[in-house]
Amino acid sequence: MALEVTLRQLRAFVTVLECGSFSEAADRMHLSQAALSGLVKELEGRLGVRLLDRNTRSVGASVVGSAFEPMVRRVLANLDEALESVTNLKELRRGLVRVAAPEPLSCTLVPELIAQFGQRHPGIDVRFDDVPIEQVLGGLHSGSADVGFGPAGVLADDALEAHTIRVDPLWAALRPDDPLADGESVSWKALRDRPLINYMPNLALNVLSNVPPRHHPRQVVPVHRVNTALSLLRVRPGYVICPSMARSLVQGFGLVFLPLLQPTVTWRIAIFARSRSFLSPAVESFLDFAVEAERAGR
Repeated sequence: MALEVTLRQLRAFVTVLECGSFSEAADRMHLSQAALSGLVKELEGRLGVRLLDRNTRSVGASVVGSAFEPMVRRVLANLDEALESVTNLKELRRGLVRVAAPEPLSCTLVPELIAQFGQRHPGIDVRFDDVPIEQVLGGLHSGSADVGFGPAGVLADDALEAHTIRVDPLWAALRPDDPLADGESVSWKALRDRPLINYMPNLALNVLSNVPPRHHPRQVVPVHRVNTALSLLRVRPGYVICPSMARSLVQGFGLVFLPLLQPTVTWRIAIFARSRSFLSPAVESFLDFAVEAERAGR
């Protein structure tokens, strides 16, 4: 049967041993000497043994008390460590956030957000996994990811919450030798006879549904990654659609990047997470930071 022992009783016992005096121990614990003595007596009564040997000059541990003391100190130290750990988590001095995102977000927006968050909260460990959107959502459901990024329209269940953080227009990447690359912008109609090298999942639903069918590309070349699409465009005719935030990525491949108009189609970017009641302070802080940072940048 478990004994009803309180932390105040244990701390009173250890403090008396450290001070070697009830009066000094009482001062340290901000108690009256009678109250401190009562705590020790309650502890001895609960355990059914004498823990302290008292005389007119000093107080020390009994034989049982000497054996009991290191165990009590270990319990109190573990408790103090646990409380400090909780305080660190609450005050964001420590913590872990696992982030997952697909391309092109994994090589544009997300690394920048992680770097900015790290400057504000250097004690929080942010681990990043660049995976397809299906694995982003799967990781959130399984618990292997805390926060995910992706197109706003991919979420179809109530287990996760989606927060739209940016609405970005789609632009077209073109080869420098493409005659259309000399313009200030390009239209869907002008591109329809060129192959669309496409890495976007759900292209028909999320993109082409906003474009008149007569302007749809006549040929679509499917690939899995935006870097693959841009690399392929360097060596063959065609075009690649990317959100405008990918400008530096596209230009890094030596390609021209132009606004895609008539009509303008936007790509809504969302951050996904479980309900806030299931989030750690570190994850909740990252979620708030990402939403606020994007709103401030609009």
